[in-house]
Amino acid sequence: MQQTTNTILMIRPVSFRMNEQTAVNNYYQKILENMLPDAINAKAQKEFDSYVEKLRGIGVNVIVVDDRKETDTPDSIFPNNWVSFHENGDVGLYPMFAENRRLERREDILETLEEKGFLINNIIDYTEAELEQVFLEGTGSVILDRINRKAYCALSPRADEDLFIEFCEDFEFFPVVFTSNQTVNGERKAIYHTNVMMCVGETFAVICLESIDDKKERKNVIKHLKEDGKEIVAINEAQVNNFAGNMLQVKGKNNELYLIMSQAAHDSLNENQIKTLRKHSNILSSSLDTIEACGGGSARCMMAEVFLPKA
Repeated sequence: MQQTTNTILMIRPVSFRMNEQTAVNNYYQKILENMLPDAINAKAQKEFDSYVEKLRGIGVNVIVVDDRKETDTPDSIFPNNWVSFHENGDVGLYPMFAENRRLERREDILETLEEKGFLINNIIDYTEAELEQVFLEGTGSVILDRINRKAYCALSPRADEDLFIEFCEDFEFFPVVFTSNQTVNGERKAIYHTNVMMCVGETFAVICLESIDDKKERKNVIKHLKEDGKEIVAINEAQVNNFAGNMLQVKGKNNELYLIMSQAAHDSLNENQIKTLRKHSNILSSSLDTIEACGGGSARCMMAEVFLPKA
């Protein structure tokens, strides 16, 4: 089993904007005043292209697929929410909270991977849960420790506990469940995706412990991370607001490890945190300001990791 991969699927946006359907419980999204949709999309494309170039520059195999204009899918840039790829050739398809995000699921994307020599043996499809208004948004909702077979999930309107347990049974992970909150206008509200407040690398974990209000749940999460030998790098809520939890460790050339994050996330970290992370990984950051502001997601959300076996 591997925790990190060298191959990443990314979707290049064609109609990126703030998605009004996700803004109801993604409190990181902002309206960019005085900017036309075309200008926002153009900026997002520029950030996307520069990010892909940086990833390829360190030897990451980035498979880029263009979004389609006719579907009007403003969040297609975040494919890790609708699909996950696993080493045994399994593919997970996930139920999405926002109706317009359901249109992001595309069979032709799976075909593209097969054309590139990846094997898909089995598709495990949870999307019917949408009919019951039950959601689990892929590796946005679920953080996988693939080596230790543990899955971490912060429950929210987009992460249903029963469906998460079903996922863990199907994919053979041990479930670690908790609730993670942020302060919105003086109220504690659920963070919409686990991957905004938590990242698990090979030998470390970045996590906003202060967002887990229940002390027993917090202790349990720490216990699991520590027993698997992860060094914990605790971040605070202000850093979460700068997407410092939304990171992903990947393999570059010669299997060298890189921790990928946005420029805003990098800028929000203190010297000690950066020093600790550098012990475990090289660091690569890229400016994603427009994507973060309108999309309310960042570097990790944009990458769907491909662990599929090669034919």
